[in-house]
Amino acid sequence: MTVAPEQAAESGTQQPVHTRTLIIGTGFSGLGMAIELQRRGVEFLILEKADEIGGTWRDNTYPGCACDIPSHMYSFSFEPKPDWQHMWSFQPEIFDYLKGVTDKYGLRRYIRFHSHVDRAHWDDDELRWHVFTKDGREFVAQFVVSGVGGLHIPLIPEFDGLDEFRDAGAAAFHSAQWDHSVDLTGKRVAVIGTGASAIQIVPEIVNDVAALQLYQRTPAWVMPRPNNPIPDWMRDMFINVPGTRALMRWGIYWIHEAVGFAMTRQPRLLKIGELMGKWNIRRSVKDRDLRRKLTPNYRAGCKRILNSDTYYQGIANSKTEVVTDGIARFTPRGIVTADGTERDVDVVVFATGFHVTDSYTYVDIKGPGGEDLVDRWTREGVSALRGITIADMPNLFFLLGPNTALGHNSVVFMIESQIRYAAHAIAAVDRAGAQALAPTRAAADTYNDELQSELAGTVWNTGGCRSWYLDEHGVNRTLWSGMTWQYWMATRRFRASEYEFFGLGRDTPTQDVAVPSVVAPQG
Repeated sequence: MTVAPEQAAESGTQQPVHTRTLIIGTGFSGLGMAIELQRRGVEFLILEKADEIGGTWRDNTYPGCACDIPSHMYSFSFEPKPDWQHMWSFQPEIFDYLKGVTDKYGLRRYIRFHSHVDRAHWDDDELRWHVFTKDGREFVAQFVVSGVGGLHIPLIPEFDGLDEFRDAGAAAFHSAQWDHSVDLTGKRVAVIGTGASAIQIVPEIVNDVAALQLYQRTPAWVMPRPNNPIPDWMRDMFINVPGTRALMRWGIYWIHEAVGFAMTRQPRLLKIGELMGKWNIRRSVKDRDLRRKLTPNYRAGCKRILNSDTYYQGIANSKTEVVTDGIARFTPRGIVTADGTERDVDVVVFATGFHVTDSYTYVDIKGPGGEDLVDRWTREGVSALRGITIADMPNLFFLLGPNTALGHNSVVFMIESQIRYAAHAIAAVDRAGAQALAPTRAAADTYNDELQSELAGTVWNTGGCRSWYLDEHGVNRTLWSGMTWQYWMATRRFRASEYEFFGLGRDTPTQDVAVPSVVAPQG
């Protein structure tokens, strides 16, 4: 078998590049899918919009960026790393891990960098997807796997006067697009938002800035979490003593599943976490009025539970002002809040999250008969069978698709389940002698009706908050409704009875762009 010649995608002729499977994205999802297809000997190419792999762990380089799931769990089960430096690893180490996995499996030869997917349509006659990048290149594939996830399109709210603020020479950027050319030393800095990024950024920059304004719409539940380096003796044990690393991963998994049980089945148990969160505030913040501002009035877990031993220390710093009045507008000098107060600002950091429930609107996907998937999901809500396949959309797979994100455990566990399921579906097409498959409407609707029924009693739906898990209609389109082991059970077997197969007995050859004969880890 051969590798696709580079010139096929890069020559001036702009001839379509054919492959059997097209993977979009090179984060955990895209890389894991590529490794699984490589293992099975299935042809593939990978499209990546940037100039390097890594997804969110490439893009997010803000001060203090780290994972909120222990790294012995937030990593591929088939590629363990026994020598993590911290229990909750920082961005550079996770990024290096992904680059190491990429190189070990020789995946770079399949990646087409600077390939930002813009649109795709299904050809009813060819039974193939035609995928186009923003620069006009075309790729033709039997199967398309989206590995872009939901946290890749930064969300910056629309504010009056923001352009004038920037035009006056001030800096303003999203946390996922950190401008490292901006020196914060001695500057008046505004951080807008109090989510997972903000609680890491605030304590990292507060000692350098002249003043820090934290604009808080809703306080978060922040649990104490020391993150000292893992001792050398422990890392040596994980390296040299068989079974210890696996035991650590097993322990981490079940501790987090216990939290998931409370979130999905017994939300009242989360009061224990609320006590810990309130203690975490009291031990660092002495001002009663400030403690009141920082204490949520909703059930812990309704929004994502955050973890930090340093956030409230940054809040208590005399340089920090917590602003709870809404932002009315920007001026060339700074920010005006709803009470009419204007505060001078030199640099604004938007820690305002990402487009999640509407991220699907950023790619134009048309299925059989020209049906517009964006229009369908806008009308009906975002949904998929097991969060992976879409009714009447042949050979299209989403990793970390609708209702497969988590509020309590590692999404890498979910990704691996989805990768296996997608690979089983591709194999099912071959076994059936078909060209394509798609779930039936009945199967997809039944699955999602049951899922939404299960979500109704979870803390995300009943906890008294409005979170990014919910769409504009208040429907949870983001999170899985139960425990992760239940999702593993739901995806470990491919049920052909839920699918319709197309092109039975039809020969529709695809130009070879194949994996090399070496499919084992390299190096």
